[in-house]
Amino acid sequence: QVQLVESGGGLVQPGGSLRLSCAASGTIGSINVMGWYRQAPGKQRDMVATITSSGTTTYADSVQGRFTISRDNAKNTVYLQMNSLKPEDTADYSCNAAIRPSGAISVFSIWGQGTQVTVSS
Repeated sequence: QVQLVESGGGLVQPGGSLRLSCAASGTIGSINVMGWYRQAPGKQRDMVATITSSGTTTYADSVQGRFTISRDNAKNTVYLQMNSLKPEDTADYSCNAAIRPSGAISVFSIWGQGTQVTVSS
């Protein structure tokens, strides 16, 4: 069974920084795209940033220049460095990965359980 486990959320003041981590575990064959998504109360879940296995990144306009996504393929882990945080960044952040389990042909979209980020003074 493949799963994603996030860590690193918390409470931070405006202008502060946080680093989120998401590690995939289980019988993994390969991982293609990994990404971070967020959902604020009463709003839809939006893409924050994604990164392919070769390192190509995409960002939401609202976080461009403030957030950086990276990954360690050897550790099956994706990171989100968040700088210059704003109150509007407050949300539940979830990671997602397109994973092909070892021995399988199909690729599955796996979600982590989410981690809360609150930006407030």
